[in-house]
Amino acid sequence: MDGDGRAVSNGIAPPPFQLPAPDSPDVITANMTRLTDLTVNDRQRFLFKNLVSHLHSFVRETGLTTKEWEETILFLTRTGQKCTPIRQEFILLSDVLGVSALVDAINNPPENGATESSVLGPFFTDDAPELANGESIASEGKGEYMYVEGRILSVDGTPIPNAAIETWETDANGFYDTQYEGRERADCRGRLHSDKDGYFGYRAVVPVAYPIPGDGPVGELLLRMSRHNMRPNHLHIMVEAPGFRKLVTAFYPEGDTYIESDAVFGVKKSLVVTLETVKDEAEARKRGFPKGDNFKLLRRDVILVPQS
Repeated sequence: MDGDGRAVSNGIAPPPFQLPAPDSPDVITANMTRLTDLTVNDRQRFLFKNLVSHLHSFVRETGLTTKEWEETILFLTRTGQKCTPIRQEFILLSDVLGVSALVDAINNPPENGATESSVLGPFFTDDAPELANGESIASEGKGEYMYVEGRILSVDGTPIPNAAIETWETDANGFYDTQYEGRERADCRGRLHSDKDGYFGYRAVVPVAYPIPGDGPVGELLLRMSRHNMRPNHLHIMVEAPGFRKLVTAFYPEGDTYIESDAVFGVKKSLVVTLETVKDEAEARKRGFPKGDNFKLLRRDVILVPQS
């Protein structure tokens, strides 16, 4: 809109070539393909051309009806409307369609014994509290005690000091803190750093299997596909250090019912871990747990890949 309240164009002139009238499906696709050639950025032009090719082929091959097209537009609209600053329904959609896991697998292939990556998921927030080693990411009463420890190492075994570690998980009810109404502060999540020897350790709770949100379009989609909406129990960890590739991963305690049918395809064999049971009251107090005589121990090093 200009100063006089009139609608204005984006300032781009008509294409420097003539397009035939879109009188047939093939002409529509050909015109759209030719218009993508106007894209200045090489990578974006490549992506747009392939997107148009596959999208138009899908429409033709399936004989997509007008009603199905309208329903799809409404589905995507509702997906966007369900998003909030602490809920990402579009990431959830990408997750259940296997796209998130596929992008992750293509961009982060296994390398030199490094810790493998996993999907970020829709529940990451940037307001996790800063913690010192040994402190707890979970408030009291959130679940069965668990202590997580290990070292941040390079692929050659060299300890990485002061690596930034972001971690988050569900409570014993299977909910992230963002799923509770009236959330006032972060819980079951934290941010800490490895020490001079690469060591890190913190108190947490044993995560449980949980359903991804079923009250939105993605939940409806899973029902239509006759798929369950469960994720196996897991602990998210994201690690960053100067000179190394950022790692987004998760550890999955063995034995969960859904470990072989994760709704978002996040489990990798190398990320399945064993939880040790420690039954020692003195050790529990030493680790900072306020009561009880036992806890679970997750001991696992995280191996990062140097940036090339």
